[in-house]
This record gives sequence, structure tokens and C-alpha cells, in this order.
Amino acid sequence: MPLYKNIQVNSQTNVKIWHIVESLDFLMSNTDLKEESRQRVQKMKSELHQRAFLSVRLLLKAFGHSDSDLIYDEYGKPHLKNGLFISISHSYAYAAVVISTSAVGIDIEKQRQKITAIASKFIGYEAAYLNIYSEHYIKQLTWIWCIKESLYKLYAKLGVSFKEQMLVLPIGADQESTTAWILDKNQRQRFEALVLEFNGFGFAITTPSK
Repeated sequence: MPLYKNIQVNSQTNVKIWHIVESLDFLMSNTDLKEESRQRVQKMKSELHQRAFLSVRLLLKAFGHSDSDLIYDEYGKPHLKNGLFISISHSYAYAAVVISTSAVGIDIEKQRQKITAIASKFIGYEAAYLNIYSEHYIKQLTWIWCIKESLYKLYAKLGVSFKEQMLVLPIGADQESTTAWILDKNQRQRFEALVLEFNGFGFAITTPSK
């Protein structure tokens, strides 16, 4: 089974990344699903999404959990029945799950030129330091998107603006971490972000600053 990466962020937070190479039939036959999840998979029109969904369940198994341990709230945010915090992401041939004793968010995205077409929708403060002519521009845009998407998953409040209310401090070409902020009404909350790059994908994990 292709468990691609296991990342111990800290003593309370662990990430596992799955490289999705198995067939749908293999994944279905090796995954124990509750009936609700089975019906959800059957309704998916994309086989890629089906395989990602099932790969997440294999990641849960690698953590010692099962599909039955996973529940979703009214906003679609995942939770574990034992009270641990969980966040989930998948993109193309990779799926990722992070589990922690504190709030956490995760996102993984393929680095693509087309992200420049939507940059104006999520780049605000960051425009002050981004260089559109830099060879790292696409990578940095992808990282910023991943950080903001993972913040959104962590924060779990509707209506928060990626562009106006989320700020990501500069990420150097040789850095693997940075700081991010959410400005919500009169509150400012600080978060730490870990970023990685592998096989043309950007990846971010965010946790509240201590």
C-alpha cells in the first residue's frame, strides 16, 4: 500500500499522505465503509473522487481509526468521535489526513499555471511581496492558496474572505514554515503554517499559534 509520507509535525500532530495508484475495485474491496459512506461513493460521478474518498479511509485505518469513527457536522467539517481533531484533503493522485489534539487544517494542491487566473480572488496583502516574474511565483501562489484553504478548514466559519481577512507572511524559497493571520471583525488570530513541495504539488498544514 503506497503510504507516501508520514510527517510528525509535533508531538500532538501527525500527517499521512497516500499516493493513489490502486484501482477502484481494489480500494472498494479493501475498505470497510458504513452504509452512508458506501452510498456516497456510489453517487460520485468521478472515479478519481471515488478513489480519493476511499484512500482517505485507508489513511484513517493507518491511524488506527475506521470510517465509522468519522462524522461530519452541518458545515461539512470532519470530526472524530473520540474528540481528536482531523482535517482531510486530496488532489489528483494524492490524499492527505492530519490528526491532532488541537485544531488543525490541511490542504494539498497541484501546482498549475491556471492558478494565476484566480489569484486576484485570494491574494490581498500578499501582493506587496509577490513577484509575478519570479521562477517561484506559481509555487508561492499555490502555497498561499493551500495555507488559506487549510485556515478555512480549521477556522470553520462561513463568510471569511480569503483575500480580505486572511494574511500570509512571506515564504522564502528555502523555507518550510511561515505565519498567517485571520482578521475577523475585531479579533486577530495568529497561526503557524508548515509548507512542503513534492512531485509538483504544494502542501500546507496550519495550527493555532501558542
